[in-house]
Amino acid sequence: MKKLLLQLDTDANPSVFDTVVGYDGGADHVIGHGNCNPDNVGALVEGAIFTRSPKEKKNTALFLGGSDLIAGEKLLSAVKSTFFSNFRVSAMLDSNGSNTTAAAAVAKMMVSTSLKGKRAVILGGTGPVGQRAAVMLVQEGASVCIASRKQSRAVEACAHIETEFDVTVEAAGAATNEERAKLCADAQIVFTTGAAGVQLLDAEHWQNNKNIEVIADANATPPLGIGGTDMMDEGKESHGTIIWGAIGFGKLKLALHRACIAKLFESNDQIFDAGEIFALAKKMA
Repeated sequence: MKKLLLQLDTDANPSVFDTVVGYDGGADHVIGHGNCNPDNVGALVEGAIFTRSPKEKKNTALFLGGSDLIAGEKLLSAVKSTFFSNFRVSAMLDSNGSNTTAAAAVAKMMVSTSLKGKRAVILGGTGPVGQRAAVMLVQEGASVCIASRKQSRAVEACAHIETEFDVTVEAAGAATNEERAKLCADAQIVFTTGAAGVQLLDAEHWQNNKNIEVIADANATPPLGIGGTDMMDEGKESHGTIIWGAIGFGKLKLALHRACIAKLFESNDQIFDAGEIFALAKKMA
């Protein structure tokens, strides 16, 4: 029985990255569908849940992706509403790599230091990775601030987090590197998840800050999000701070993504969203 992974993408073209990792995770065939939304996904899901016997349903699984996390959340809700009784298959949500990237980064931070009672600042944190990381950090006992160039965007992101996960996250506006450095003055954890090729913090801003214990940067496109770091940094210590670069914790991200795909085919009743993926990341880290 072939292991079939239906890749349901909210973008027009299904992600090549997610297709490749789908195969690397153990799928025999990855079948991509673009422009998926709550209105049209029902027929695709029905094709997945009605075609195989109960014992064979575990060999069909769904991967939900795309660049828009909110669209992905709505898609997952629509998918789950189509399931009934044992007419279901396992599904994973990882819009823009948000769950696996955030889970890997936070899991590596936990290897480096205790998060409980610490203050964490996520710079450029209104995107999918920043939002998911904020939730995970709060769940591990940290107080979290999401910063954006525009205060309104940070407020909107924090409101969405509170609605979806019932956790409180502080919102801040910081338009310049100097403003962001002031925001991080009393932080022990700093995570940058901004746009590729945009430096959000200069080297001296963390090298001269004795409060910061761990920094992580999700950006692998020069210039990096944090000056004075390297994308390959893998728990490197410098100026009293432990550094995780995008490739450094990205090794766990890829391994985690593949592991989640493999687990989808173990049974037909699993949902891998932020919580489930983070739990697995902590075990793997």
